[in-house]
Amino acid sequence: MKIIRTKLDGCFIVEPKTFIDYRGAFLESYHKDRFLETTGLDIDFVQDNLSFSKKGVLRGLHFQAGEFAQAKLIRVVKGEILDVIVDLRKESPTYGEFVKLRMVGKENRSIFIPKGMAHGFLALSDDVVFTYKCDSYYNPEAEAGIAFNDPVLGIDWEYPKEDMILSEKDKNLPSFKSLNND
Repeated sequence: MKIIRTKLDGCFIVEPKTFIDYRGAFLESYHKDRFLETTGLDIDFVQDNLSFSKKGVLRGLHFQAGEFAQAKLIRVVKGEILDVIVDLRKESPTYGEFVKLRMVGKENRSIFIPKGMAHGFLALSDDVVFTYKCDSYYNPEAEAGIAFNDPVLGIDWEYPKEDMILSEKDKNLPSFKSLNND
């Protein structure tokens, strides 16, 4: 397992060893002991989620607030996405900054997202299969988000806005600035 640090503290890319032969390929997408040994983080993932998206679907930017905050280990199983993670930790030196990464299923990389960050992705191909582990159970009352097109963040999604497909909820998420008024 190889760890690649991002500019956001505690957020990193995980590259597993992939074994390829004439039959196909094999990899461990997650191994608790190796994860702990490599990252120093003893995470107890309690929930796995799977989503399916068609090209142009934008999901996010989402997070769980307060005591229900979630650390996540995300991975694209099939297809290609543009993944965005925003640091919402006010005490962090990278508060309000984001990382943007292209993820392709056949690369088998994962991204670890610590608690206190918003996450979203845009499906760049048809039939995207996206999976993620969470260290806390989903709680609908703690569900929160920020607008994908927030001008303060200035995220370039590299995709025509008029071709994006968003849920009604995601179309109406509050601004990043509104988080500071709580």
